Amino acid sequence: MTHNSINDYSTAKQWLAEADYMLVGAGAGLSTAAGIQYSGSSFEQAFADFISRYGITDLYSSSFYPFQTAEENWACWSRHIDFVRFQPPAMPLYTQLMERLREKDYFVITTNVDGQFRKAGCADDRLFEVQGDYAYLQGRTGSDGHTYYAENLIKEMVAQQHNCRIPTDLIPTLRQFNPDAIKDEPMEVHVRKDMYFVEDEKWQQMQSNYADWLEDALLGARSSSPANDLLLLELGVGYNTPTIIRFPFERMAAKYRNVRLIRINKDYPQAQLPELTDNFIGLTDIKQFLSL
Repeated sequence: MTHNSINDYSTAKQWLAEADYMLVGAGAGLSTAAGIQYSGSSFEQAFADFISRYGITDLYSSSFYPFQTAEENWACWSRHIDFVRFQPPAMPLYTQLMERLREKDYFVITTNVDGQFRKAGCADDRLFEVQGDYAYLQGRTGSDGHTYYAENLIKEMVAQQHNCRIPTDLIPTLRQFNPDAIKDEPMEVHVRKDMYFVEDEKWQQMQSNYADWLEDALLGARSSSPANDLLLLELGVGYNTPTIIRFPFERMAAKYRNVRLIRINKDYPQAQLPELTDNFIGLTDIKQFLSL
């Protein structure tokens, strides 16, 4: 019997029960399923002035809007960050997922920047936020190699903005956060978008934790059982950045005979590698899976 199939929830339940190690790879589709929306009625209500003035249609495209001033740019970005990162509590879907993960030896790698895994109680040493975190800012060119937690400043920007602009004195610069910086420069959101993304000490530690955990899971170094009781659980990962999670997960499952991969994706549940047969299942409904 092969399991390169779609929506075999009964076998997925069996694999979930049998796994000793679980590696979760999470993308934007997970947060969308959890209720964090970059468009729709909540967005339209919260950003009505920006929609009217600039024709913005969703938060993703607003990230690339060519605002003419820093005051406008940070007015939009601060509201964006607050709307996605600081306002939402731990969403029930994330809480439910973490309840399942705590039953296993787990690790989470995610391209999401909304902090939901942290809010739901994921341990710091079990989490790798590859693409950054909306809660942090960095220098535009990353010249000092650091990131800075900015919740208070973001909240102040939101509170004081008027006519889609923040006060000029709230525009963040590097020396406001690091007076000893060799040079001053404008700040950016700590999200990977170009070569200047800061991989600071915290990021490097997350990467190291991931590499160490994965090596142990694959080799069975922390267990008397074989290393092959590893379940890769891929959640909502599409094709925006498939080289971070989607493609590596497939290659891992294809290389190690007893490593299993469950991909949950509403639009793209299929496997690309033809050698993935009896150790792959594609599902389309994460809520149904978590209710198993």
